[in-house]
Amino acid sequence: MYMDEKKISTDRKKYLRKLKLEKTAVLLTQIGIIVAFIIIWEVLANAKIIDSFITSQPSRILDTFMNLSSNNLMNHLGVTFYETVIGFLLGTLLGICIAVILWLSNFLCKVSEPFLVILNSLPKVALGPIIIIWVGAGTQSIIVMAIAISLIVTILENLNGFIHTDSDKIKMAKAFKASKLQILTKIVIPANIPTFVNSLKINIGLSLVGVISGEFLVSKAGLRIFDCIWWSGLPTRPCYDKCYSSWNYGCSYVWSYTDFRESCFKNTQNFQIISDFS
Repeated sequence: MYMDEKKISTDRKKYLRKLKLEKTAVLLTQIGIIVAFIIIWEVLANAKIIDSFITSQPSRILDTFMNLSSNNLMNHLGVTFYETVIGFLLGTLLGICIAVILWLSNFLCKVSEPFLVILNSLPKVALGPIIIIWVGAGTQSIIVMAIAISLIVTILENLNGFIHTDSDKIKMAKAFKASKLQILTKIVIPANIPTFVNSLKINIGLSLVGVISGEFLVSKAGLRIFDCIWWSGLPTRPCYDKCYSSWNYGCSYVWSYTDFRESCFKNTQNFQIISDFS
């Protein structure tokens, strides 16, 4: 039962009010930082202090985002969301299960420790082409990429939490002839709920990184389309096969058409050429 508000002391009320004000202040500060960053970014871009061609600007991003509503935006978001959720769930469940197995077997834990450290240091994104060859080009390879990036981190973090569980409680349970499974379910797992929550926070970001990396390699839909949208939103000047210097033509920027940009234009149905000669 909750304590009656009338029975709460004045000092307790002041303390609770202070906590509430502190949380509110933190939230307002975070929002203020974001708003201030966007405003400064827009002002600097409009004042030509920063090059909007390189850094873009909030108003252009908003315009592009609004234009995406006619280019299957929700479909692309849904594809990435599906791949991220599947990779996140599989990576988390597999990581926790493997961590439990390693905790139950001290021999396996010692054997696998150097291999886990080596696997954790590998650049998983660089393994993308190999994963595509092994699994095949498609959604499955993107999900495997997400699992590869989050799995080892999940294993190491949860295993470290299991190992550093309060040793006194474990010794007391052993004194009462508790089995290792009972110690796991009654002491270790309840004590590591915060560890599970932290691993979830980390894994959702790592899974999204893995999905985006995989989409750039094999996918025809998903958030990787935003990179193409960025290219398609650039002001372009028609030039020939040879890219001439801006010094000769008095242009602000220099580029030529490439197959990549043309494919981006076609994919986003946003092909537009803006003549901007000086």
